Amino acid sequence: MTSSPLTVSQGEHSLPRRRLAIAAIGLASLALIAGAWYFQLVVGLVPCKLCLEQRLPHYAAIGLALIGLVLARSARLQGLVLLALAGLMAWSLGLGVYHAGVEWGWFLGPSDCGGGIAQASGVQDFMKQLQSVKVVSCAQAAWRFLGLSLAGWNAVASAVLLGVALAGLARRR
Repeated sequence: MTSSPLTVSQGEHSLPRRRLAIAAIGLASLALIAGAWYFQLVVGLVPCKLCLEQRLPHYAAIGLALIGLVLARSARLQGLVLLALAGLMAWSLGLGVYHAGVEWGWFLGPSDCGGGIAQASGVQDFMKQLQSVKVVSCAQAAWRFLGLSLAGWNAVASAVLLGVALAGLARRR
């Protein structure tokens, strides 16, 4: 049986679906980072150590999605990109759940998660730094919407994006 030009093989059919999933994850991660920067620069919420760590998987996802969209032309390469994006979103989900758990008192946060100041050269320098530094605790949610902090919303968004990556990897029957 010969295939007509209109017939699409399994591998070719998954290319647009996978590219769409890669693009969606990259754009969603970009939106999440833009939102984090908005809350930091416009609203004035100072991020704690865990807040900053939660941005790392999204920065990596933006870069990986861009590279994947430009360079990954085969279904196999796009599958590898989606697998890596799934790993990044699982990492982000874990960080979000952990940070939200620290905020709710379910887990102990890192001992160094209370802000920091540069090394002072003397008592006068130290007193000046104390007046200008805003100490941010990982255990205190700076903002909540519908009962969830930004860390909780990051966990929700990361879970959805993990689902998008896994759906992009799933084979159609």
